[in-house]
Amino acid sequence: HVQLVESGGGSAQDGGSLGLSCGISGYPFRSYCMGWFRETPGKVREVVAFVVDDGRTTYADSVKGRFTIYLNSAKTTLYLQMNSLKFEDTAVYYCAADVSPYENDYVRGCPNEYNYWGQGTQVTVS
Repeated sequence: HVQLVESGGGSAQDGGSLGLSCGISGYPFRSYCMGWFRETPGKVREVVAFVVDDGRTTYADSVKGRFTIYLNSAKTTLYLQMNSLKFEDTAVYYCAADVSPYENDYVRGCPNEYNYWGQGTQVTVS
């Protein structure tokens, strides 16, 4: 079992910056997909960015060039640095993980549904 605990978020002005962190604990894993998602009322949950254990990162078109996802080398914290924030970035942000005790379980890509989720943190841009 893996636990994810988010921190950061809050309020920022249009054009400002915020950083999110997600503490990761639980059983040791060798391969993973880890990502950030966001939800706004009335909209389908959107993937913001994700990182795979081979180093691949993927970003939603709406955040490319503005957001950066980063997992520390100890695999204990997942970060999302958000720059040049826009009003439409306002949402509840969730970190999520799909992990495996085996190597190379995600060479063909990440699943549509992740196994583990954080509690969510609000980001408001005005």
